[in-house]
Amino acid sequence: MKLLHIDSSVLGPNSVSRQVTAAAVARLSDANPGLAVTYRDVAATPFAHLSGAHLAAAQGAPSDPATTSEVAAGTAALDEFLAADVVVIGAPMYNFSIPSQLKAWIDRITVAGKTFKYSAAGVEGLAGGKRVIIAVSRGNFYGAGAPAAAYEHVETYLRSLFGFIGVTDLEIIAADGIGAGPEDREKAVSGALQAASDLRAA
Repeated sequence: MKLLHIDSSVLGPNSVSRQVTAAAVARLSDANPGLAVTYRDVAATPFAHLSGAHLAAAQGAPSDPATTSEVAAGTAALDEFLAADVVVIGAPMYNFSIPSQLKAWIDRITVAGKTFKYSAAGVEGLAGGKRVIIAVSRGNFYGAGAPAAAYEHVETYLRSLFGFIGVTDLEIIAADGIGAGPEDREKAVSGALQAASDLRAA
């Protein structure tokens, strides 16, 4: 079994989402001897944001060496995603949405003909059968019924995105209120780490 581990927080060791993804991967590695883990830190080694030159090169148009290299890196990221049985993603909330570095990675894996296709019946996701676990960290409280719930565009976006490409086995571990004060942060981190430790084995 193959696991792809993606971190996107810019906070390094101070990141809550990184702590939770590490706990999730440790849990699954312990429960599944022989699990092959591939790690990608899209904050430390970010993809460039998509450009017209990138899209043209991906279609076979002549390109400069830098663009050619970027297209190859994007293809490698897509191959990693397609090969993975389980994907663990750290997704902190920045200004109500995901980090731009994570969005740049998503742009590499959301590819017509690879992870989705259009047909007479509509859009068909091609990446089904994967288990995707997302560690979400948010400074405020954004759950259903919370005053700030309408500002939540991390979990809602990722559920829509992965559903679009056919992933229905999506698990969210949320650490909410980490910016609300020391006690709220401790409670949120403790609860998220416990949820990661309690993940089903496979």
